[in-house]
Amino acid sequence: MTRILHRSSRSAPPVAVSAQGAWITQADGRRVLDACGGAAVSCLGHGHPRVVEAIRRQAGQLDYVHSGAFSNQAAEELAEVLVGHEPGGLAGAYFVSSGSEAMEAALKLARQYFLERGQARRQRFIARRQSYHGNTLGALAAGGNALRRAPYAPLLADAFSHVSPAYAYRGQQAGEGEAAYAARLAAELEAEFQRLGPDTVAAFIAEPVVGATLGCVPAPAGYFRAVREVCDRHGALLILDEVMCGMGRTGTLHAWEQEGIAPDIQTVAKGLGGGFQPIGGLLIAGHVLDAIRDGSGSFKHGHTYVAHPIACAAALAVQHVIREEGLLAQVQSLGQRLRQGLEARLGQHPHVGDIRGRGLFQAIELVADRDSKATFDPALQINLRVRDAALEAGMICYPGGGTADGLHGDHALLAPPYNASSAEIDLIVESMATAVETVTASLPREARA
Repeated sequence: MTRILHRSSRSAPPVAVSAQGAWITQADGRRVLDACGGAAVSCLGHGHPRVVEAIRRQAGQLDYVHSGAFSNQAAEELAEVLVGHEPGGLAGAYFVSSGSEAMEAALKLARQYFLERGQARRQRFIARRQSYHGNTLGALAAGGNALRRAPYAPLLADAFSHVSPAYAYRGQQAGEGEAAYAARLAAELEAEFQRLGPDTVAAFIAEPVVGATLGCVPAPAGYFRAVREVCDRHGALLILDEVMCGMGRTGTLHAWEQEGIAPDIQTVAKGLGGGFQPIGGLLIAGHVLDAIRDGSGSFKHGHTYVAHPIACAAALAVQHVIREEGLLAQVQSLGQRLRQGLEARLGQHPHVGDIRGRGLFQAIELVADRDSKATFDPALQINLRVRDAALEAGMICYPGGGTADGLHGDHALLAPPYNASSAEIDLIVESMATAVETVTASLPREARA
């Protein structure tokens, strides 16, 4: 009997009692390989001694102060590490406790930016279908995850509209080149600006590599340069959500570095603190900071745990480890090994339609028929079956449903630690292949097109 309201009230999850590196030990003594970092969170695995010591040291020195009264050294140092060199023009930071909080803050900051500049009409935000930007009401309204939005639709603001995802597997037309596909998507965004009125749009919001809702989908080449141009042409901000795909997960510290553009506001979280403490944040362009500082002088927003000293100390240690241990290069090499392994084992599987991602952020999309890309009946819950089969094989993956259109479609996401071993990557590949083969072989013939 549990008194916790778990995600599913029909069955309690196993209890984890310890974890080290890429492995989690359950209460029954069974060890499982954490191949997804929970939700692409545990970028250094579990129990890294440098981070544990940083938390212990900070807790003994300064555990909490309110940001309305004090700053703290851990937060100041973390901000300097992240934006002291002003990457892509990002010059300021604001630390919160989650990715959802970060997106809420980004929305408010964008709105205030235009108020400070005397452009009060800018109150609309454009995002993409099949995206996810957090679970608070503002972030949920910004996102395009149909399944998560549906129960709360009456509570969501109408300041948000959505355009097509950059989802080549299902969105790119036959005979359409990558450049033409990117141009078509940019034209759709332009049309949405015109429909709303260009001077009413505050920002366009997008994940550079779409995470849990689509399953590690990168945009076609040139897409982000094109949407950056649309935003610039109409004076709107570009908000990039790198809560899941950022902070090294795709092989560069920021996923936007691979797109040739930079955002005006960036949200970060999971890889920022690696799960050692709850933390998220905004990285903010200099011109946005200037508008606040030269205007009212105050960001009209806040939470109790903004810039929490222990959380910032943990994140600072995580960032030092990533840099000093050369883990970005390792993400690139291990990511290539993971991708090649998945393609070798599952690339021709009749029920694997697509294998995609960047770095240590890879996913497979499962289909009833490879040629037609037909999806499985959602009632079969294929993604959950694959998750369960993977767990039975000794590995945790991150499942997703509604991949194709919000209701239909299944995928499984992998996001192992940046410091995983080659042997662990190979084990992930084999466990994933075993799970897919086990589930699809057990389906009745009529479920397999």
